[in-house]
Amino acid sequence: MTAPVTTPDDAPRPADPGVPAGAPRWPGVDPAWSRRAVVDGHAWHYLDNAASLPAGETPHGTVLCVHGNPTWSYLWRSVLAAGAEAGWRVVAVDQLEMGFSEHTGAHHRLADRVAQLGALTDHLGLSGAAWDGLPVVTLGHDWGGVVSMGWAVDHPRELAGLVLTNTAVHQQASKRVPALLRLARHRSVHSGATTLTSAFLDVTLSLAHPPLAPEVRETYRSPYRTADDRRGIGSFVEDIPVGPAHPSHAELTRIADGVAALTVPALVMWGPKDPVFYERYLRDLLERLPHADVQRFEGAGHLVVEDADVAGTVVRWLQRTLEGRSAAPGPLPADAERPEAQPAKALPAGEGISSEPAGRAGGYRPLYAALGELSGSGAPAVVALSAAGASSLSWADLARRVEHLALGLADSGVRAGHRVSLLIPPGVDLTTALFACLRLGAVVVLADAGLGLKGMTRAVRGAAPDHILGIERAMVAARALGWPGQKFVVVPSGHEEGYTPPRTAHSRRRTFGIAGSLRELLARGAALAGAGTALPAEPAPEDDAAILFTSGSTGPAKGVVYTHRRLAGMCAVVAETYGLSPERPFVAGFAPFALLGTALGATSATPDMDVTAPATLRAGALADAAAAIGASVVFASPSALANVVRTAGGLTPAQRDALARVELFLSAGAPISSARLAQVLEVMPNAEPHTPYGMTEALPLTDVSLEQIRAAEADAAAGTVAGAGNGTCVGAPVPGARVLLVPLDDDGAATGDPTAEPGVTGEVLVTAPNLKDRYDRLWSTQDVSATWPGWHRTGDVGHLDAAGRLWIEGRLAHVIVTPDGVVTPVQVENDALSVRGVVRAAAVGVGPVGARQVVVVLETDPAVHAGARRAPSLAPEGLARAVRAAAHVPVAAVLRVPEVPTDVRHNSKVERARVAAWAARMLAGVRAGRP
Repeated sequence: MTAPVTTPDDAPRPADPGVPAGAPRWPGVDPAWSRRAVVDGHAWHYLDNAASLPAGETPHGTVLCVHGNPTWSYLWRSVLAAGAEAGWRVVAVDQLEMGFSEHTGAHHRLADRVAQLGALTDHLGLSGAAWDGLPVVTLGHDWGGVVSMGWAVDHPRELAGLVLTNTAVHQQASKRVPALLRLARHRSVHSGATTLTSAFLDVTLSLAHPPLAPEVRETYRSPYRTADDRRGIGSFVEDIPVGPAHPSHAELTRIADGVAALTVPALVMWGPKDPVFYERYLRDLLERLPHADVQRFEGAGHLVVEDADVAGTVVRWLQRTLEGRSAAPGPLPADAERPEAQPAKALPAGEGISSEPAGRAGGYRPLYAALGELSGSGAPAVVALSAAGASSLSWADLARRVEHLALGLADSGVRAGHRVSLLIPPGVDLTTALFACLRLGAVVVLADAGLGLKGMTRAVRGAAPDHILGIERAMVAARALGWPGQKFVVVPSGHEEGYTPPRTAHSRRRTFGIAGSLRELLARGAALAGAGTALPAEPAPEDDAAILFTSGSTGPAKGVVYTHRRLAGMCAVVAETYGLSPERPFVAGFAPFALLGTALGATSATPDMDVTAPATLRAGALADAAAAIGASVVFASPSALANVVRTAGGLTPAQRDALARVELFLSAGAPISSARLAQVLEVMPNAEPHTPYGMTEALPLTDVSLEQIRAAEADAAAGTVAGAGNGTCVGAPVPGARVLLVPLDDDGAATGDPTAEPGVTGEVLVTAPNLKDRYDRLWSTQDVSATWPGWHRTGDVGHLDAAGRLWIEGRLAHVIVTPDGVVTPVQVENDALSVRGVVRAAAVGVGPVGARQVVVVLETDPAVHAGARRAPSLAPEGLARAVRAAAHVPVAAVLRVPEVPTDVRHNSKVERARVAAWAARMLAGVRAGRP
């Protein structure tokens, strides 16, 4: 045995593939980190940030990083830097035959690599008899993830945590190895692609999003200049266990079994755009590590460490999980009580429905409770209108269908805790499926079609459902795009007797991988109910109930997890705030509210409209839905209501009478001005207009009526209430909710201590009994949003006035830092909207950070401005002058476009980031097209 020796990098390098003399100069790497060791005759190169740690301070622990193929320790440079700042020692090794460790041409199997890594860590004092006592957290990528897991399994004493990026520890016998790896292993390609040329290396480096900088790419290539240098790449590919006969299969199986027995904290970070490690590998890892925290980085791929903030996420995870360090930069006010610790108030009592059913303590009432309480009623529960006519179910029919579907689903393998994606338009089938799943304890995944096909794919794959219930189009998309889960098709009017499905996805089951239909599930459930089969036990209040997806207007749509208690809290808050009850039927022109009626015991109707485009709601369709149930309440988004106003001229006298009977309408989903609310009031003249403020993470949080908005605006104009003005008033907090502000600093960042002081602009911080439980598989996003436990950082910017009303000023990401100070966009946009003929406005910043100028981009009414639909350009002089005169801050430029882009789901939220990028190009003289 050769005596172990550790030397600085400027020492002699046996079998050294071209390392330049002296300390290396690699972008992002401190030369002092580069080290060498000789262990058992093997020459190792590794990076170690010990020299960058504070002198005299003991590290919190050691992060052991293991790269995959064909990278090397350079992959972990950001983790080394971040770890040094946070007081963690980080050691990143070059596996033998890789990077700047020895290149002798030897072939190392998986078991060899695991044992060799253990020998090196024994030598370094990270493990074994010479262990320094510091906890070790492993961090692996690609096939280095398998090696790191092997080390973790073999070192339970030293192991404190397991962190993984895109990797795999099991290959299903029924599944093929990913296509890129199959190609690289093919005997006619293998040698040429991996060793004789740099093709495999080049393809791997090309997977970065965005592309690697030239100097970074060249650094990755530096250990692999010649065919001899690349022999390790080829042998690493060959050692991938593709089946039981492979020499490394037994070791892979040993590691996979061992990982499943680990109980230490774990974090899995994933780049979903990886063409090598598919989502199925992530699902397998989570089955083995069900306690693991997960962070999916949408837009990131195989080189997730290059694509996303892996280093920052690792450090924060270490601080929260192993150090127990709080994320809060400052304290909450002394009186900031956490209402989620209080029981949600019970729903208001109504005829045939109890406000607090027996056996449900603390006011908790699950959403499906009304079905049992109204199961004997023949009154309508759900009405859905479409071009094909109306469909409806009584409470008795709905309760029976829900019971039958729940039994049918259970018989088909749906269990409590399973995720069920419902890809069904609002109506009787969606209502039935939702409440059946909730009653079973399955977790409902709701990602509506308003996200678009690309957004839907991200959402469904991210949630990784165990089952899918969807219409035929969803089955086609699921087959084409590889959406996971056992599939059940929902055919039009499938609940009617004698329905014969067309020859589509329903009849071609094998092609689309369909296990059954909603109709068959109902029939099977009816048979089981007739035989006396009982439903499973009810889920507990703290069990997961639903994953709802955000609109995607501020980035990729995020899954928001609600427990049964928190969903019940949402229902109770809506009922208490608006006086909703079984006696007040309502029309839901905004999909999220379509399901509240059933939970409230109230009749609900969905109008004939395209739910993926709220602006398709016509006044006639709204009136017909209101007439069908005698509605007294209407829910709709601002864009839907705007189209109602535009199409109101075609209403018949009977339709006008139906809308005149509406007592309350709510505009939800995006801010709406008092002027727009007043226009809707002309269509529903006897209704009280309200607009709640909230988000998928908590809805509602505040509420305001048109009368209250006008009073707030009058206070702002008169200056009688401190803090009134600058933004859009969204009212006071609803029962149980609390609102604070995290003040902005001079750079536009929310860094202050939370406060309720009037007039202080900051990020809106909220808490409520109906607040989300967490984001789904977005550990980092959740950590940032829950800086103060039990509270949610909304990303919105606003302030409170002295009357306790919240004014929204924009999004934190859209704050404009000018040479004269911080400018928030909403009031600038409101100023522009006061100009005659302006129908939509976006206030954005153009220029370098800290010296940005305010630019206003307008969409105008063709009836007022003849050139409204012309190609984008500078606004006409008169229009620009009027906007500048109305604005309360200097405006550098005014541009006009045919249409200001808005988000897909609501058609209401201006996409300011997109507009800002377009305006910068436009003003720079670059041909920009439309935003």
